[in-house]
Amino acid sequence: MEYSIGEAAEKTGITASTLRYYEKEGLLPNIKRDKNGIRSFCDEDLERLRIIECLKATGMPIKDIRKFIDLCADGDDSLQERYALFLDRKAAVQKQIEELQKIEKVIDFKCWYYQTAIEAGTEKVHAGKNKIIAI
Repeated sequence: MEYSIGEAAEKTGITASTLRYYEKEGLLPNIKRDKNGIRSFCDEDLERLRIIECLKATGMPIKDIRKFIDLCADGDDSLQERYALFLDRKAAVQKQIEELQKIEKVIDFKCWYYQTAIEAGTEKVHAGKNKIIAI
């Protein structure tokens, strides 16, 4: 199936300007254009966009995503490198998850702290308990 840039934007949740930027940066090297230069996206392009957005969400810079796209163009010769890239991304995501879990614990504590203070009508309910700082 073929999609206009607007339809591709709607289907992926990526703005048309970002799609143009991705193409300019070499992340969408095979986008078809008609005789008037109008872009036409196919289902494979939309899948590529899902992978690009996934890699972006892991904190991968655009230049490294471009390297991945280039590796894909190399076909089977780059399977090991692409696998290594995703193992690296998985480790980065695991680290992000661990950091977010630490943050969540602090937030959970502060929610408890304020909830109990509100219920008591004062923060003094926590006075003397492990030197809790009200920030």
